[in-house]
Amino acid sequence: MAKITIDGQKIECRKDLNVLQAALEAGINVPHYCYHPGLSVVASCRLCLMQMKMPNPKTGEMDWSPRLVPACQTPVRSRMEVRFKSPAVEAARARTLELYLLNHPLDCPVCDQAGECLLQDYSETFGSPTSRMVEQKHSAPKKDIGPHTLLYSNRCVFCKRCIRFTHEISGTNELCAVNRGSCSEVDVFQGMPLDNPLQGNVVDICPVGSLLDKGFLFKQRVWFLDNTPSICPGCSTGCAVHVDHNENHVYRLKPRFNPGVNDWWMCDEGRFGYKYIHDEKRITKPLLRRGAGRPEMPLWEDIPGIVRFRLEQIAREQGGDKIAVMLSPFMSCEEAWLLSGFVRSLAPEAALVVGPIPTEGDERKFPVGAQDGDVKFVIRNEKCPNRRGVELIVKSAGGNVSALDEFIEKCTSGAFSAAWIVGGNPLAWVSKELGAIAKKVSFLVVQDMFENALTKAATLVLPACAFAERDGSFMNHADKIQPFARAIDPPEGVKRDGQYLYEIAGHVGLFDAERVREMMAEGIEAFGTIHEALPAPKHLH
Repeated sequence: MAKITIDGQKIECRKDLNVLQAALEAGINVPHYCYHPGLSVVASCRLCLMQMKMPNPKTGEMDWSPRLVPACQTPVRSRMEVRFKSPAVEAARARTLELYLLNHPLDCPVCDQAGECLLQDYSETFGSPTSRMVEQKHSAPKKDIGPHTLLYSNRCVFCKRCIRFTHEISGTNELCAVNRGSCSEVDVFQGMPLDNPLQGNVVDICPVGSLLDKGFLFKQRVWFLDNTPSICPGCSTGCAVHVDHNENHVYRLKPRFNPGVNDWWMCDEGRFGYKYIHDEKRITKPLLRRGAGRPEMPLWEDIPGIVRFRLEQIAREQGGDKIAVMLSPFMSCEEAWLLSGFVRSLAPEAALVVGPIPTEGDERKFPVGAQDGDVKFVIRNEKCPNRRGVELIVKSAGGNVSALDEFIEKCTSGAFSAAWIVGGNPLAWVSKELGAIAKKVSFLVVQDMFENALTKAATLVLPACAFAERDGSFMNHADKIQPFARAIDPPEGVKRDGQYLYEIAGHVGLFDAERVREMMAEGIEAFGTIHEALPAPKHLH
């Protein structure tokens, strides 16, 4: 590791860093606009200027150079000494900030970026409380540049992060710089709206309120939002995300720095795919059908006894091989382990089945047209978060394991008297063949979020929670087990899946995903190693 000195503070930093990144990782607040660690370095904003100690051409001794250099473009070298706190640096920074504010509108009270805007932060920390601007400000138009995004050009600081993103990460090249000098603006090429599968990231990386998400516009002030780390369930990549929520409502998902998985980015499928959480059609109460009568709504505390009694009865009278459990790739690892372990404890011969794996087309690699070595983001065609985790649990359980087609065939022929089927896919997932088994199984438990052919005929229906309403972990396509935390409460009347499975399995107290993983690790070695996304440097936007 290289050792350098920043403002008299000795720090150790990773190899191949620039000084700006090293300072940010050391917790030093250095203003910057154009720099982003996931993009190329252009050194155009001139906010991260610094002084370096260089050999004096007259004396040969190390002395502070009067020439200021951009920290983002200066690689770290051992024993180098730099400073950001000097009269020369502070004066240059103040002049640069004043330039950015010359034509910037004073519309912070109505700007969606207020509260997480770098221009606000830098003006407060490094800028001047007064302005020398007396002329009328230049005003640029607001532009609708795509189905999800608005561009407020008069707020733009022309860092060009968004342009570089569409060139270097998405490879779709919709954004460009038009005009010259003080009239320069960001715009889309004619006839090319910003509509690529990763376009939402340009809103995330915009350091001011220039690029805005239409769906979030004027919905919430960011200081009202709570922020919970989670994992996107949209595909098998397992992007780390922040769930931003307030008063038990999710307002947006944003990517969380997760090196080796999604880095700084996420796709629009995952970003906008959470709306089903607040769908009024969700199942919100357990239902129990006895004979031909009207469904009852059992108390949650009675359900473990009902399930245990019926399954034990079937195992005792007909044999354990008459029971099957279909585990969903949308379940958390902990939920799948609790359910499979519970059923196997009552009926060791019970069959375990991995449910339908939703897929869609081919994998999409970005930048568009990139070869494998140059790929920076992949949208995977496997549209579920935890196939590998559920398969690992089923494999570790051993015993009677069935393929999905075999399970459906056996159900249709009357081979199973009891089945527990877990859904969780927010899209329609029950095929005609799978739906037909409902009338062939005498005791059918279905755990799902929305009504379907199985829930309509099930003996016992248990409402399932969305990913933002529960704790657990998913195993992604690369076998990385990633934990996620609950952000909001489930709808009234719904109990978290982990909690009722914990109780049904015979455990007492509150479900704790971390504790359950510790129990799992005793029998499944993989769960002893958890991949957690690293926190991004505090001052990096």
